[in-house]
Amino acid sequence: MSDQPPALPSLSLEDANQLRLLSIFHYVVGGITALFSLFPLIHVALGIGVITGAMPMNDAHGNATDDGRMFGWIFVVIGGLVILCGLTLAAFIAYAGRCLAARRRHTLCLVVAALSCMCMPLGTVLGVFTLVVLLRPSVKAAFDVPASIHS
Repeated sequence: MSDQPPALPSLSLEDANQLRLLSIFHYVVGGITALFSLFPLIHVALGIGVITGAMPMNDAHGNATDDGRMFGWIFVVIGGLVILCGLTLAAFIAYAGRCLAARRRHTLCLVVAALSCMCMPLGTVLGVFTLVVLLRPSVKAAFDVPASIHS
């Protein structure tokens, strides 16, 4: 039995450069996703306007209705949920970029790469390329190395 530490898996220069680029692109796509996920703020603002009466909902006779308030609440709730889901996805995409740079959390990076395919067209391209790189045996082996050895 030898006292030598186990050999580190070799990560080719090409793989290391691709992981670095994918990390940067994850930050960019995460920022773009966050920006686009804020578009439903228009719906939230319209819903709040209807709820507060700034935009009254009138029936065919010109009378204000209480159904308008329910309509406003639907706009606020659904818009808020869409914003929350979009910002959560954006945060996960950016965090996956950080994990790619540190070569940690291989499974999380795979899941986020698959989820980012929903954000067409940039997220789809990024997700597919990330999946291709992460499924290489040499890259997977580099992620399995304990964090203390990377530094």
